[in-house]
Amino acid sequence: MRTDTPRPIRLKDYRPPAFLVDRIDLDIRLDPQATQVHSRLEVRPNPDAHGRRGSFHADGDEVILKAIAVDGIELSEKAYTHTETGLVLNAAPPGPFVLEITTEINPDANTKLMGLYRSNGVFCTQCEAEGFRRITYFPDRPDILSIYTTRIEAPEETCPVLLGNGNPVSRGKVPDSDRHFAIWHDPHPKPSYLFALVGGDLGCVRDSFITQSGKSVALEIYVEPGKEGRCAYAMEALKRSMRWDERAFGREYDLDVFMIVAVSDFNMGAMENKGLNIFNDKYILADPETATDADFANIEAIIAHEYFHNWTGNRITCRDWFQLCLKEGLTVFRDQEFTSDERSRAVKRIEDVKRLRAQQFAEDAGPLAHPVRPSAYREINNFYTATVYEKGAEIVHMMKTLMGGDAFRRGMDLYFERHDGEAATVEMFMACMEQAAGRSLEGMMTWYTQAGTPDVTVTGEHDQAEARYTLTIGQSTPPTPGEPRKKPVLLPLRLALIDAKGKEIGLSSPDVNSDGIAEIAETGTTLVFEHVKERPVPSLFRDFSAPVRLIETLSAVDRLILLKHDRDPFNRWEAAQRLANDTLAEATSAIRSGHEPQFDPAFSETLISVMRDRSLDPAFRALLLTLPSDADIAREIRVNIDPDAIHLARKALRAHIANRHASDLAALYDETAADGPYRPDAEGTGRRALRNAALDLLLAGESTDGRGLALRQFDQTDNMNDRAAALAILVGNGPSDEATAALHRFYERYQEEPLVLDKWFSVQALSPAEDALEIVAALARHERFLWRNPNRVRALVGMFAMGNPRNFNRPDGEGYRFVTEAVRRLDKDNPQVAARLLSAFRSWRTLEAIRRGKAETALRSLNESANLSVDVSDILIRTLGDENTQ
Repeated sequence: MRTDTPRPIRLKDYRPPAFLVDRIDLDIRLDPQATQVHSRLEVRPNPDAHGRRGSFHADGDEVILKAIAVDGIELSEKAYTHTETGLVLNAAPPGPFVLEITTEINPDANTKLMGLYRSNGVFCTQCEAEGFRRITYFPDRPDILSIYTTRIEAPEETCPVLLGNGNPVSRGKVPDSDRHFAIWHDPHPKPSYLFALVGGDLGCVRDSFITQSGKSVALEIYVEPGKEGRCAYAMEALKRSMRWDERAFGREYDLDVFMIVAVSDFNMGAMENKGLNIFNDKYILADPETATDADFANIEAIIAHEYFHNWTGNRITCRDWFQLCLKEGLTVFRDQEFTSDERSRAVKRIEDVKRLRAQQFAEDAGPLAHPVRPSAYREINNFYTATVYEKGAEIVHMMKTLMGGDAFRRGMDLYFERHDGEAATVEMFMACMEQAAGRSLEGMMTWYTQAGTPDVTVTGEHDQAEARYTLTIGQSTPPTPGEPRKKPVLLPLRLALIDAKGKEIGLSSPDVNSDGIAEIAETGTTLVFEHVKERPVPSLFRDFSAPVRLIETLSAVDRLILLKHDRDPFNRWEAAQRLANDTLAEATSAIRSGHEPQFDPAFSETLISVMRDRSLDPAFRALLLTLPSDADIAREIRVNIDPDAIHLARKALRAHIANRHASDLAALYDETAADGPYRPDAEGTGRRALRNAALDLLLAGESTDGRGLALRQFDQTDNMNDRAAALAILVGNGPSDEATAALHRFYERYQEEPLVLDKWFSVQALSPAEDALEIVAALARHERFLWRNPNRVRALVGMFAMGNPRNFNRPDGEGYRFVTEAVRRLDKDNPQVAARLLSAFRSWRTLEAIRRGKAETALRSLNESANLSVDVSDILIRTLGDENTQ
């Protein structure tokens, strides 16, 4: 039985470090099993530590101490205390001193993929959040900023490439040996989590970039030899990101070289180490034969995100891990703006909101809810969450909405100027924004410090005699773990009023500014509009101006008006989603009562009529045509959820639309056929998305033509996007001979392509078939399945747990048992991946009673396991609700 309970670390207990490390010189001699690390630290007492000196603490984890000296004198064992988690100098010198430490580590044995490890023979590092301590003893916290110089030595034959942070200083051969070395120097002080090192046999793609001041920057992308041809899009996306950051935020790159290294074993998507970004190779490698439109879009977004961290994360870092949103949420906002400018702003906004609702709203509604800036945590790796990233970005989005674009840019300029080279806090960021805005933004701080998604109720009343329309707005946030009572939050409400013919009515209200924005700070706020002769339809929270759950009383007719006419693309899409959700909730209830669901044809008729409007962006039309997912419907139902009934309701509505509009869907599929070679641009991506959405619906109906069309597309297309889409459509619409044939052909063609083979595993993990769990369990024993590769685990087990609610939530509980057993197995080698997989249980309390009981049984069985990691224990404790961290 698990006996250890990780102790919370609390924001209120933060204290400045007792000592600072101004410089660190590293000499790292790479060896697969016995890498030697010699570190030389220039240490001095921190004048801001208010007398807290004496002992010097350094963190350590699974490193072997070989030697330790202070000011050149080797220390006796009585002079220091050495434990599994750190090193303490019992009596540090009263003034500045030089600390030298030699450690030994085993990269091959590092299955946690934190610190220094080997991936397919390549040495690489991952130090965020607390991985540097797995390389050498060091005060491993983000508010200690040091100048790093790193010497790397390795056999030249196996490691011809040696890379470090910053700029190259020198390289050469080690006399009388088969080894060589490279020295790198980073002139910018940085925390230890941004340290990086790479050594191995790698191919390189080179280019250059001229900054706005005329400086030439060498650009280098390193990949496995033979894969250089798949780097062109990544390099082009990097250059566009650099140019955009100069134009949009005035940020210029500050080193002589910018490098990216792609590795196949990586717990995250990518890491923004100063000057040496390390990427999961799925977010670098792409060509039309192996990558989908989504892959290309992800590469563009993630390269932008990691590059933008150079200023929001590196040059200005976070004081402590409680401020993680200060770099992640802000940088997500920046990469969202980049993609919006590069592609379609309306489509990007909808996609971001879909992701927010699917991931973060679910997080807020369950036992893993936490504030954007938490007040406590047990394991910081578990707080790289949708709340910190996506909700953190939404807070910045709201600030820009409230301030206006010009004032927001002034605030960002001030932030960069005032805090460059510092470890900052959310309060520092907010102070810059308030100064630029010339007003208080105090109400925004509640968004950072309070968990939960606000429920906003809006009721409208029209007084025809007085030609007056009144909106009454209430807000409340449901309780979350450790927070039973909630404060009101500041809401930017962007709105319009639309008449029965679809025309906007002028907003004659003193509480609404010229941009159509009202600020709502309390519950019970009323907005009064004069000169409104007929009852309007309110278009509320346009552009999703605040991350809230809107509860209003619009009729189906009102929603159809918005779907047909609203000039705000987000609310036009939202009207379609709400119509579908209402329809599906009623159908789910009917199925649970033993009745056949009935559907009003007005919804599908209107939806298809909008589809015929060729003036609309094809990507937007594709989003309109895609019904809410099973998980989306469950999130709206909220309690006593029956995944089988939801699945059947959605299947029935899809069949209803397909059978009524088969000719329209077939025509749409034909007219969106490719008219040239594949290009991953916004236009081509949108056209393909619309075509595949039409094909997917066609297969849901009674027509026998759909499967033939899908298999023909699978065989004849010239690109992976349409081939993978056809495969997913065939498998996703139930077992068939065509699906079986496509799966076999796909495997035979791509079995030697790891990233493509992940798609083969994923599409089967998402299958709605009754025996999907048995298929997934068999695939977990497949010769190509690798438990030690995070991408492969996420592709199969993660996709099943997170993306297949019907089969994960089987009423016999076998889906839960399979996933908890996978967590138990993974936890021994890679606790981070195991903990993220366990978060699939975040909504278990919302299920109907039988499934709820089975889920709890599986979780409590896991809780009885011996020697669970801190990562998994933390998620498990919070998921079960046995203890609050706040």
